[in-house]
Amino acid sequence: MSDVRRRVLVIEDDHDLARAVADLLVDDGFDVDQRHDGESGFLAARDGAYDVIVLDIMLPKRNGFSVCLDLRNAGVHTPLLMLTAKEGEMDEVEGLDVGADDFLRKPFERSILIARIHALLRRHERERPQQLVVGPITLDPLRRHVVSYGRDVTLTPREFALLEYLLTNTGVSIAKSEILETVWGSGFDGDPNIVEVYIGYLRRKIDIAESPSIIRTIRGVGYSVRED
Repeated sequence: MSDVRRRVLVIEDDHDLARAVADLLVDDGFDVDQRHDGESGFLAARDGAYDVIVLDIMLPKRNGFSVCLDLRNAGVHTPLLMLTAKEGEMDEVEGLDVGADDFLRKPFERSILIARIHALLRRHERERPQQLVVGPITLDPLRRHVVSYGRDVTLTPREFALLEYLLTNTGVSIAKSEILETVWGSGFDGDPNIVEVYIGYLRRKIDIAESPSIIRTIRGVGYSVRED
């Protein structure tokens, strides 16, 4: 495992269980945030840069299925471990349908929880490149770190996802509709001009005045990252 501390979000309304899980993960070298209802958990997971989400199903305000589905529709593909009831076979079926990556039935052994989280991380890391390097930009998907023209750049989770998608498709003209579907999710029903807004955010953060933007506007099509 990397020496970089991983971040885990635990969404569990049983405060004692959430605290026990958090303490266990901290002892294993993780940084942990806790939320105790579905709505605050969704907002934290959507807006925060987490490596793993541990999500209970039965939550106040909104259940875990709703949280998971809306996260996937919002373009959040963080590995997600769903906590199910002891006899949770149908829970697992529904959890798969909404995008959960793995399941753990209560009550569970602490060692099993840790093993499942490490397995999720390994699987996720195998699926992503170690670094994306395009011209002056270096993006590390695992450490969520960006360097542009030799300087560190701080991006929001959405900006990071957008830049990662663009760099992954360097030299390809990508339609705005494709960007919306991938980065914001197929369930996004807001203003599609949000893409232009976020392209502007990225350009202000990663470009320098002396050079043309690495992100090109392809009129009538969308955007493309310059290969040079």
